[in-house]
Amino acid sequence: MLPWGLSCLSVLGAAGTALLCAGLLLSLAQHLWTLRWTLSRDRASALPLPKGSMGWPFFGETLHWLVQGSRFHSSRRERYGTVFKTHLLGRPVIRVSGAENVRTILLGEHRLVRSQWPQSAHILLGSHTLLGAVGEPHRQRRKILARVFNRAALERYVPRLQGALRREVRSWCATRGPVAVYEAAKALTFRMAARILLGLRLDEAQCSELARTFEQFVENLFSLPVDVPFSGLRKGIRARDQLHRHLEEAIAEKLHEDKAAAEPGDALDGIIHSTRELGHELSVQELKESAVELLFAAFFTTASASTSLVLLLLQHPAAIAKIRQELAAQGLGRACGCVPAASGGGAGPPANCGCEPDLSLAALGRLRYVGCVVKEVLRLLPPVSGGYRTALRTFELDGYQIPKGWNVMYSIRDTHETAAVYRSPPEGFDPERFGTEGEDARDAAGRFHYIPFGGGARSCLGQELAQTVLQLLAVELVRTARWELATPAFPAMQTVPIVHPVDGLRLFFHPLAPSAAQDGRRL
Repeated sequence: MLPWGLSCLSVLGAAGTALLCAGLLLSLAQHLWTLRWTLSRDRASALPLPKGSMGWPFFGETLHWLVQGSRFHSSRRERYGTVFKTHLLGRPVIRVSGAENVRTILLGEHRLVRSQWPQSAHILLGSHTLLGAVGEPHRQRRKILARVFNRAALERYVPRLQGALRREVRSWCATRGPVAVYEAAKALTFRMAARILLGLRLDEAQCSELARTFEQFVENLFSLPVDVPFSGLRKGIRARDQLHRHLEEAIAEKLHEDKAAAEPGDALDGIIHSTRELGHELSVQELKESAVELLFAAFFTTASASTSLVLLLLQHPAAIAKIRQELAAQGLGRACGCVPAASGGGAGPPANCGCEPDLSLAALGRLRYVGCVVKEVLRLLPPVSGGYRTALRTFELDGYQIPKGWNVMYSIRDTHETAAVYRSPPEGFDPERFGTEGEDARDAAGRFHYIPFGGGARSCLGQELAQTVLQLLAVELVRTARWELATPAFPAMQTVPIVHPVDGLRLFFHPLAPSAAQDGRRL
């Protein structure tokens, strides 16, 4: 039997040897992983792969991306340039920013690239969606969806949208405690999408339950494509199936209703009508996936942008004063005269008090400064960081080869942050940059410096609807309420998977006195 000291030394030596072996194996795996992607370059092209790191075997740089958020991309852009390689969510990715590079990607749809969301998103959203369609099916689906977001459809939506937003702002003012704006905006956005876009007849309890399920679905859209117990993908599949079961009954009712002589009342009706006019009949499965896609397109992004609007206006009271002046000049300074009843916890929006909607698309179009504020919010804090594509063939970008089969992710946020066409620094909040002079400068330099809704063949069809919602919210907020932080300092912003304040943005809202609401000189 070895003495105690020698025994300890023996154990320590064995542990040291094990750690050394583990380190060597890890280093070898890292080397082979890097070599594997180096050898994947297209040898028919003399151009090199973009600079960058592929991270750890299998995991790539996914964990770094999730933890660092926008700093992940900005730090690598500073180190490697506007085109760099990485490995995210199980796939090799080339990240692209800058107007000219993004222009090549967005205008290269069906020629250089095709849309390619992460595999987890494709699994959860399904195969019958605009996001996943390519070629002729994409063109057909886009043609159908364009009808449900045209100007005539928007005119039908505006009164109901204004009513919902008016009730929401009044409920915030009636809440005695602080309001978590991001959570409230998500609940509001889901209600509007479910009732106005899908025509679902839901009470508040049903709507809240369905919203929670949908949020779990979206939170797991971007996860590792591994379907095992407790994985993000498994949670997303479970949430998707619950959504489909709830939607199936409502969709079956719509399919059996005779709408031949009626104008579609909501976007889902419009999809059914437009498809029938083209001589097709969508299956229940196709409609379930289309309904979820409509919710997905409207839910988190609009909630994010709405929260950013509230935050940036609070940080820049001069913009509030200018909005009030513009409203007064257009005869729109008078808010709804109803006094909201006090609410201890803000459990739900107060009942409609009978104030008629006073806004239309034409009236919103005359509010030039409000439109500039909305554009600046979307420029400074775009809800999503970019879009995914897959290279159809090897092509050149900024002196590098983009190999066939690799994912390409174009960056909205980085492109906005580095654009040199604005007359004031890109990092500042300046709605006037979207005035006539600013528009002329950007038009001369090209339209791809400002891309909150993407561009090209896959530009967002709902962009006018989203901007309309934000304009309506700005008007109702400014002429109804004043708001202040309920926390010692402004929160930091989280950017993955979507932009939002880390604490949800906790604010106190107070109803304005009638005179203050109509006086553009007062805050």
